[in-house]
Amino acid sequence: MKKFAVAAAALALFAPTAKANSDSNPAPTAAQIKAVLEANPDIVLDVLSQNKEKFFAIVKQAAQEDQEQQAKDQAEEDQKRIAEAIKNPLKPDIGPNDMVRGSKHAKYTLVEYADFQCPYCAEAVPTVQSLRTEYGKNMRFVFKVMPLVNIHPYALIAAKYFEAISLQSHKKAWEYHDKVFANQTQLDSQGEAFCKQTAQSLGVNMQRLKKDLNGTKVAQLISDNTAEFKKLGFQGTPGFLINGVPVFGAYPLNYFQNIIQKINAANKG
Repeated sequence: MKKFAVAAAALALFAPTAKANSDSNPAPTAAQIKAVLEANPDIVLDVLSQNKEKFFAIVKQAAQEDQEQQAKDQAEEDQKRIAEAIKNPLKPDIGPNDMVRGSKHAKYTLVEYADFQCPYCAEAVPTVQSLRTEYGKNMRFVFKVMPLVNIHPYALIAAKYFEAISLQSHKKAWEYHDKVFANQTQLDSQGEAFCKQTAQSLGVNMQRLKKDLNGTKVAQLISDNTAEFKKLGFQGTPGFLINGVPVFGAYPLNYFQNIIQKINAANKG
C-alpha cells in the first residue's frame, strides 16, 4: 500500500510537467520517464523536497483511498459469505446440558462460544442482551464456554466453575455468567479466588462444587465445546452463530440485525 501511495504521489507531481507539452512537442512516454528517473534518481528527490506538502497530501489521499477500497471489497466479500451461509447454515449441537435462555421454538437461535477472560467477549454482552430484548420470545440464546488457555490464564478455571455450577442450577450459572463478565477485571487480578467468591455469593453448594470442578462431567462439557468450536471453523472468541450463520467477533448490534433481515428475506423468497 505504501509503495502504491508513493508512486501515485510521484506521478501526480510529474504530471503537470507532462501535460504542459503541446501537440507539436508531445509529452514523453511512461517508459521514457522511467528510464530518465532510474538513471537520475536525484531528480525525484529534488522534486519531492520542493513539494513536500503536496507530496504528503497525495500520499495520505492515496492511502485513504486504498483503505476505503479494501474495506469495500471486504464488506462485499462478507455479504457473499453471509448469503452462502444462509443457504447452508452450520449446525451446532444443542443438548440438555447446554446453557440456554429462551424457548427452543424461538424463530432465531444465537449461539455464542466465549472465554470469560476475553475482553471482546465482555464487550459483546450488551449486544447479546440488546438482541434478546429486541426480539423477545423469538430469540433463543445458547452460551458455550470456550477457554483460550494459551492466552488467558484464568479462562479454564472460570469455565470450570461455570459448568460445575450449571450441574447444580442453570439459574445460578447464568448469574455467575453475568457477574463474571460484569467484573472481568477482578477475574484478571484475582483468578480462581474471584470465581470461588462469586460462587459462594450465589449460594452454591461449595462441597459439591469442589468435587465437580475436577470431575469428568465438567471436563467433557468443555472438551465438547472446544471440539465443536474448531469443527465449525472458529479460531478466536467470541464466535457466534445466528441461525447457523457464523459471526467471527464482537460485531455491533446492527451487524446481527442485518443478518436477521437477510434470513427473513431468504425465508420469504
